[in-house]
Amino acid sequence: MAAKPTVAFIGTGGTISSLGRDSLDILDYSATDRRLDAQAIVAAVPELARVAEVLPVPFRAVPSPAIGFAEWRDLVRLCEETVAAHPECAGIVIGHGTATLEETAYALSLTLTVPVPVVLVGSQRPMSALSSDAALNLVAAVRTAAAPESRGRGVLVVLNDEIQAARDVTKTSVTRLQTFRTPDFGILGHVDGDRVHYYRRTERAHAPGTPFDIRSLAGLPRVDIAYAYADADGTAVRAFQAAGAEGIVCAALAPGMLPPAEAEAITAAAASGVAVVMSTRAGSGLVPLTTRLRDEGILSADTLTPQKARILLALGLTVTQDRRTLAEFFARY
Repeated sequence: MAAKPTVAFIGTGGTISSLGRDSLDILDYSATDRRLDAQAIVAAVPELARVAEVLPVPFRAVPSPAIGFAEWRDLVRLCEETVAAHPECAGIVIGHGTATLEETAYALSLTLTVPVPVVLVGSQRPMSALSSDAALNLVAAVRTAAAPESRGRGVLVVLNDEIQAARDVTKTSVTRLQTFRTPDFGILGHVDGDRVHYYRRTERAHAPGTPFDIRSLAGLPRVDIAYAYADADGTAVRAFQAAGAEGIVCAALAPGMLPPAEAEAITAAAASGVAVVMSTRAGSGLVPLTTRLRDEGILSADTLTPQKARILLALGLTVTQDRRTLAEFFARY
């Protein structure tokens, strides 16, 4: 009988680690402020032992709104240390709250240094809930991380039996189990029972091998998101500039337009040297690089959502201020 693969599990907190008041508490469970660490989560799902030798790796357990650059940097380091200490490790699973899971997944997909598959997993219901999706999502994520076919596909996101690409996936529902979707391109594959099935792969570049090395950084350049709406007058844009923003991402009206006063403020920001990227609040679709955007030195986010465009712009600004190179990053990643 073949030996089971070794998969590391890093728990960062979130719903997948949470315990509510009782089995029917599926909405207000954060009020208990009870979260299991990685070792306790693995112990709570004994079925994992049938899939792999799961190695719990200590981290900190927090709600996902508390996760940002510092945690991304520390996860990059921890993944590197874990693979170095356990060369037999076939893959890594990171448990994460769903609120910012897509942002952590994309940040790691641009900055990781390890060659093994890294899979982010969360749940919509806490571990303690009736019909919780936490345990089965975790089993599916471990299967995916252990699968040889998962190598070379970049960071993956697994929930609801579906495998998604970190760059493209987004959370689309507050409470439904099928919340994570890839609107333009669809899923990469399924985890059906004991099998992992892939049907496509992402064409965009990803780590390892990117120019974005955050392991020794204290922080990222400040990049803010300006949300467009009828009658937006540019106040937020000017406030971001005053706060020292090196970049601004526009969550613009589709397909990449702004109300007149907001457009005036953004044009002035770009002229002053702020790196400006035009995304859209629509949630899907490519922002066309129009003549106006080119003339004003504004970049297109391609198909990235505003929150992911912010990550790529901030990482890009750690490498260069050159607009042409930044544009190449958005075309490549």
